[in-house]
Amino acid sequence: MKKQNNGFKLICIAIFIGLTAFYLYPTIVYNLELRHMAGMTEAERISYETENAEKIQSLRERSLSLGLDLQGGMYVTLEIGEPQLILELAGDLADDELREIIDIAAERAFDQRTDFIDEFVNEFESRDSDAMLSRYYRSDAENITRRSSNSEIASYLRGQRDSAVSRAMEIMRSRVDRFGVAEPSIVQQGTNRIIVELPGVDDEERVRNLLQGTARLEFRMVAEPEEINSARQQVREYFQELAQDQENGEEEENLLNVFSFDGPNQYVFGYAAGRDTSTVNRLMQKDDVRRLIPRNTTLMWGARPFATDGGQGLYELIAVRSQVELTGDVITEARVAFDPTTNVPEVSMTMDSDGSRRWSRITGANIGRPVAIALDGYIESYPTVQSQINNGRSSITGIGGLQEAEDLVNILLSGALPAPLDIIEERTVGASLGEASIRAGLYSIIFGLSAVAIFMIVYYRTGGGIADLALILNIIFILGILAGFQATLTLPGIAGIVLTIGMAVDANVLIFDRIREEMRGGKTLRAAIDNGYSNAMSAIVDANVTTFFVAIILFSFGVGPIKGFAITLMAGIVASLFSAIVITRVIVDYLTREKTAVVSFG
Repeated sequence: MKKQNNGFKLICIAIFIGLTAFYLYPTIVYNLELRHMAGMTEAERISYETENAEKIQSLRERSLSLGLDLQGGMYVTLEIGEPQLILELAGDLADDELREIIDIAAERAFDQRTDFIDEFVNEFESRDSDAMLSRYYRSDAENITRRSSNSEIASYLRGQRDSAVSRAMEIMRSRVDRFGVAEPSIVQQGTNRIIVELPGVDDEERVRNLLQGTARLEFRMVAEPEEINSARQQVREYFQELAQDQENGEEEENLLNVFSFDGPNQYVFGYAAGRDTSTVNRLMQKDDVRRLIPRNTTLMWGARPFATDGGQGLYELIAVRSQVELTGDVITEARVAFDPTTNVPEVSMTMDSDGSRRWSRITGANIGRPVAIALDGYIESYPTVQSQINNGRSSITGIGGLQEAEDLVNILLSGALPAPLDIIEERTVGASLGEASIRAGLYSIIFGLSAVAIFMIVYYRTGGGIADLALILNIIFILGILAGFQATLTLPGIAGIVLTIGMAVDANVLIFDRIREEMRGGKTLRAAIDNGYSNAMSAIVDANVTTFFVAIILFSFGVGPIKGFAITLMAGIVASLFSAIVITRVIVDYLTREKTAVVSFG
């Protein structure tokens, strides 16, 4: 028997086990932390989370995440309103005939499950084969003119639809991130649908408003420093009094630093870590607190952290006027630009004639004062007006980098999205159902593993015991691979693990049966083992490689549960091949290293 490769195999096994332990360690520790906090009172838990915020956040980010079907949450399918989009793209050129064609195409596409734009073009040409769509659609940016053919117009409309879906997804990601959902999933389905999965969320109305609301760009004047300072002091005194109440004041005492801002920026009302912003919002909604804020003043958070503290981003709470001076409806263009002095990226915006006229009046009357630029209720920047601006141009500065500037441009452009986002499917998975899914999944793994393990031991004796050990390691390896690639474990993923249990022993069945066949042919145990592993290898590799390719196809074209199943299946194939071929061979070599060793394969 050849032994020269066992040293390398042992090193590979040690590395594989070490990496698995490394990637699963945060998951184990995080779940122990959750169990530890579950036994605390609410005040103790808040205090503990505050003191260990950086550690808990790091563990959460690196731990194996559970999907929507395992921890509960919401599943929403949204659809871009293509008929409205196509109608709005025609602008003032739209007439009653175009509206009728759009209505007929929409009804036919819905009934026959076909592409709306194809139906739209077919219906248009069926009325007059010589008619030109260019009578309705023009675009200098896309080189769509009066002479453009119907096929060119159709390509232009498809491009606008794809762009609308992409911009809508950017808005979804921005809003969901602010919503505070752990491991959300936002994917495109087909040409005009977006699937959003929000694990751990059960507030249906809030999610609907979050996903369907139109992105809104606003220009507001920042409140006067004197008003800000006076209101902040009154709010702080109010929470100081509450904090003296030993029974109800723990939360207020922990968040007093929000209103202790004492820095050079006189327009900031306070600041807080990102994890505390929702709590601050809730506290500020108290009637007694709202009465302390000037009637014409609104508090809004900054869109991005201005500093960090203990690994946590700190966000400014900025006091602005309630009156909206200008909205994003006047924005006709947004693009990434670079400051000529610092070469730092910024977002340049151009307004239409009405917006330019109003912007000139606003800037002319507020020289030396900051104007807050807010998107979706968060302040992107609040630059100081240096002089009157007559050309309708403005910029958003203070952006982190080029990628962030590009994302912001996409979000600004989607604010003018002419098509609505309609919720066409909505499902809520309760936490109890998620727990039942986890329990059922664990039972299926345990029962499946037990049945296979008992069969292997009964049928293959010692060899079966070796295969069972490799099978247990195989499951651990799968979880380690999922954690290492920051994949999400779903219920279909558990089904993939159960399937992998059968596939993992299949390789050993081929090997052990070949060994038995060689031994019946009169070969020694060691020679039979050598031939058994080498001769069964081609069949094992062929079966697993073809299955792996199928998993790749499922991952590439599938969504939701199908993709979760494919990820786990691919991880299982890699782990099972390693366990069945490498680990079992090393164990068999060790047990048969002496000529007198007795190892049975049935």
